[in-house]
Amino acid sequence: MSLICPLCHQPLLQQANSFRCDAGHQFDQAKEGYVNLLPVQHKGSREPGDSAEMLQARRAFLDAGHYQPLRAGVAEILAQHLSEQNSQLLDIGCGEGYYTAAMADAIPQAQLFGLDVAKAAIRMAAKRYRTVRFCVASSQRLPFADASLDGVVRIYAPCNEEELSRVIKAGGYLLTVTPGPHHLQQFKALIYREVQLHAPEEKMYAGFKQIDQQNLYYSMTLSGSEAVSLLQMTPFAWRAREEVWQKLAASSEFTCDADFMLTLWQRD
Repeated sequence: MSLICPLCHQPLLQQANSFRCDAGHQFDQAKEGYVNLLPVQHKGSREPGDSAEMLQARRAFLDAGHYQPLRAGVAEILAQHLSEQNSQLLDIGCGEGYYTAAMADAIPQAQLFGLDVAKAAIRMAAKRYRTVRFCVASSQRLPFADASLDGVVRIYAPCNEEELSRVIKAGGYLLTVTPGPHHLQQFKALIYREVQLHAPEEKMYAGFKQIDQQNLYYSMTLSGSEAVSLLQMTPFAWRAREEVWQKLAASSEFTCDADFMLTLWQRD
């Protein structure tokens, strides 16, 4: 177990349904099986992260299978590189656990952790996916010991790059998923006067080298309600006018492009 106390950073040991450190800090396991490691002073707001409504819309969209190619692609890359027994892998910003569960199925010999700042998301994930250890925590202060993880997955999630360097072992992996140039460009056409392609993420992670990059591109045909759910999952939702929402909801079919960049990094 590589969890550490978010208050004093000492190792956490599980005792029955609680996690305790030598300093006496205790974190009880919820009935769903997750543990809340987000102290109130680190929350930033009363209920950080996605709302329950947003999470339900996202689960409905994901359960329909529209992002299944991405789910399979992520799982395949991890299975190729994390084959050792007892590898420890963290999914940052795991949400309701859709991708985390696929990782667990692809590498059953590994110990999977899912982390999200939204308690409602972790509750949903822990209820459905019992083989994964889920925790409520901030990606800015990862509750994991130094050099304790063999891999970290970051699918669109915010993160603290110094924390990634701290928790990933030498030789360990970081897998990132970012938008490709044409991702959801049809939504942009409804919202903006001029549609601009996504600029490639020209990012370097200090202490890591890029060892692989793959583009995943395909077309999706959605119902009106599915298009609304997908728009709710994107940053475009904040800019969409009411008539855009109404147009999508009333449509019998909406076609848009999925375009992802999957980049694999290795710790020096």
